[in-house]
Formats: sequence, structure tokens, C-alpha cells
Amino acid sequence: MLSRLRRGTAVAGLVLTAVLGVGSWASADAQTPLTGPPPGSAAWTADTTLGVRLPDPGRASPEEVAAFFAGLPAAQRESLAVRHPQVVGNLDGAPVALRLRANALAVEEERARQRARAEDAALPSAERTAAAAAADRYAGLAQHRLLAFDPRGRGQVAEVFGDLEHDGRAAVLVPGSDVDLATYDRPSATGYDTLAGMARALRAASGDRVAVVAWAGYTTPVGLGVDAAREELAEAGARRLDRLVRGLAPVAGRVELFCHSYGSVVCGRSAPDPALVAGVVAVASPGMGLERADELRVPVWAVRRNAEDWIGDVPNVSLLGFGHGADPTSGGFRARLLPSTGSHGHSGYFAPGSASLAAFAALALTTTAATGA
Repeated sequence: MLSRLRRGTAVAGLVLTAVLGVGSWASADAQTPLTGPPPGSAAWTADTTLGVRLPDPGRASPEEVAAFFAGLPAAQRESLAVRHPQVVGNLDGAPVALRLRANALAVEEERARQRARAEDAALPSAERTAAAAAADRYAGLAQHRLLAFDPRGRGQVAEVFGDLEHDGRAAVLVPGSDVDLATYDRPSATGYDTLAGMARALRAASGDRVAVVAWAGYTTPVGLGVDAAREELAEAGARRLDRLVRGLAPVAGRVELFCHSYGSVVCGRSAPDPALVAGVVAVASPGMGLERADELRVPVWAVRRNAEDWIGDVPNVSLLGFGHGADPTSGGFRARLLPSTGSHGHSGYFAPGSASLAAFAALALTTTAATGA
């Protein structure tokens, strides 16, 4: 008995060394997932202006939220968006157009707040500088079509490229490490290796026929630290992804999930409903927290790694809460494989002209929408 325990401890030590001992693996900051209702929820729940109880942002399901808004006249919907933009803008199940309008207001409110802080002489210089930078960033977001906007912490955001209500097909891009409000659409050398750049590339490759959501809607790991080797952030992200999909599918139809890097762990843990999700595509995946594709109830595709993708050096192990299990591109995992010819590097699978982007567009175009398209 003791010898077996010692052997097990030794194996665990080897696994942890493999997963955490590759230099940068242990260097990143630990992250606490952002959970709970959106900012402004207390004022929302206390609002009795309409003479009805508003749905609890922390407890109401997307279906209950959708039913509530469906029973309101347009003027009352608009008044709620104006009074409570951060709640309405982040409330899964609320009408898409109303969320876009509310988030435009929320961005402007936050920009003004940060601008005031930047001009507050009572604040330390570093805080004023950071506030000025935030105000500039929010000014740049003013014209974006945001399905979610939450400036707390590192910030979360979801941007829509296309028309979710009328395009007939929809895709959601789920990112990996280091993606947040400040980085999801930062300038890049290629234009397609950021989350928003990937979304633009996919929409263009579909002939502008697929509405794409760039969803930076969960707390991602920072760097390749312990968070990236564990699944706590993925579990929290999976719950948020599930709510997003439940709010979108009745309007946009079944969505295709494109899950990049650690985002594929989020998708694997989300247990997608086949009535709402047409399929899951694992891109540059370290593992999905699964041993076989058929553990999910929807079709699973995995993109063959290109030769320059460092993710192939990540051990496909799962022990003591570290690692993400089987390689989705391995034969034993039994995912449907997609080509990657023409892609380069870990974030290059959405490169225009690549076989991977062409395959992504073809999949997204087959997604069955609620309209029957």
C-alpha cells in the first residue's frame, strides 16, 4: 500500500514538473474569475418605476429575461436601457438591439467617469494617467457593436460583427490566455491574430453571411502560469458561455463555437446543448478537459497544428487538477480533423487564404439558424 502511494506521488511529481516546470509556466499572476451579476444590479432590482418586478440579474435565466422583455412595450424597454445600461447591456436574453444600445450608453458613461478621474488633481499621478488611458480606450469603443461591456477588473467585452438577428448564421469565438477588454482588439502586425481580428477574418471569409461574436466574456489566464494549467477559470467561463448561447440561439439560431487555445477548455467544460450549438471547433488546443470527443453531445472538430505552433509542446496530461487531458488532434480523441495549411504560429489559424480559415467559414455557413436558413 505504501509503495503504491509512493509511486503515485512520484508520478504526480513528474506530471507537475512537466506541466509547471517549463520556465514561464509558474511565472504568471493568479486570476480570480469575475462572477455574479453585472455592475448596477442593486439599483436595477430596486427600480419599481414600471410597477413590475424586474428579473434578478444574478438568478433569472436567459429564457426568463427574454420572456420579460417580450412583454414590455418598446418605450419601456428603452427606458430601462437608459436608466440601467450596464445591466441591460450584459443581460443574456435581453433583445440584441437593446443590448447594443445599452452598451453604447455604458461605454460613454464609463468614458466620462474615467475622464473626470484623469482630471482630478487629488488623485495620484499614476492613477490619473491610467484613467486617461482608459478614457481614450473607451472613446475608441464608442462606435463598436457591443453585446457585453464590463469594465471591472481587467474588463470583459463581446463585440458583434454582422447582424445576429438577420444574417441567418452565427458563430462565437472563445479566446484563450491574455484576452480582455484592453487586448481583444489591440493593433497587430497581421490584423487577424487578435480576437477581434479573427472575428473579422471569419466574417469576411464567409462572404459576410455569418454573424460573428468576439466573446471576451470570461476571466482568462494571464500568460502560461498555474491558471492556464488548471481548469477553474474555464469552469467559470463555461457557465458564462452557456448563458450567452442560451440568450443568443433563440434569435440567431444554433451557433458554431470556435474555441482558441485555453478557450477550447472553456468550450469542453460548457457541455453545449445540441439544440443551441451546432458544433465545437478546437483551435490550437492544449486539450479540452475531455478524453474523447463523444463526451460532448455536439460534433467536435480539431484543427491540425501547424509546425510553428508552440502548443504542441504542452504535455497532454491530466492529474491532480493540472493539465487538460487528451490531444484533440490525436486519433484516440476521435474529433473530426480540419487542415491548417497556410497558417503560421499559435494565433495564425484565421489567416486569409489559409485552409483552416476556409474550413471555418464552410462550417459556419452550414450552421442552421432559427429562420431555417
